[in-house]
Amino acid sequence: MGFYRHLIFCLSLALLGQQAQAVAGQLKEYWGDMTSPEIELPDLQGRQHSLADYHGNVVLVQFWATYCTPCRTEMPTMNRLIKKMRGKPFKIVTVNMAESPGQVRQFLQEVPVDFPVLMDSDGSTLSRWKVFAAPANFILDKQGKITFTLYGAIEWDSDEMVSRLNALSEE
Repeated sequence: MGFYRHLIFCLSLALLGQQAQAVAGQLKEYWGDMTSPEIELPDLQGRQHSLADYHGNVVLVQFWATYCTPCRTEMPTMNRLIKKMRGKPFKIVTVNMAESPGQVRQFLQEVPVDFPVLMDSDGSTLSRWKVFAAPANFILDKQGKITFTLYGAIEWDSDEMVSRLNALSEE
C-alpha cells in the first residue's frame, strides 16, 4: 500500500507543477476575497510602512526572496516600470520572505531597487496573504482591492503591462 500512496503523491506533485507552470508569468484576474490583508512592516532602515499609506494608488505588492532567481531577473524590470509610470498614481512595495537583513542588503547591493523593501521577519504577513511561491505578485486598485495576481516572473516594463497598469490607474 505504501508504494501506491507514494506513486499517487508523486503524480499529484507533477500535476501541481504543471498547473503552476501554466499560470506562472501570466497576469490573472483575481476572483477571491478582493480585500487585501493589511501590511504593516519595517523597511531595512527601520521605518514602518503600512499598505494604507498607498491608498489612492495602484500598487504592485511583490513577495520575494534572495534565493529566487526569477526575482533577481524581474527586479530591474520593476525599476524600469517605475520610470515608465512616473506621474501616475502607481507604487511598488516588496516584502522579503522572512530572511535576515544581512542577506537582503547583500542582494540589494547586487540588484539595487527603486522601491521599498519591507521585512517580514517572522513570515506572518506571508501567512495572511497565503503566499506559497516566490515571486508572488498582487496588483491592488486605488481602493486597495486585489485585482490581479501573478506567480512567477514577468517583464513588468513590457508595453502590455504598462498599458494595463495605466488603464487601472486611470479608473
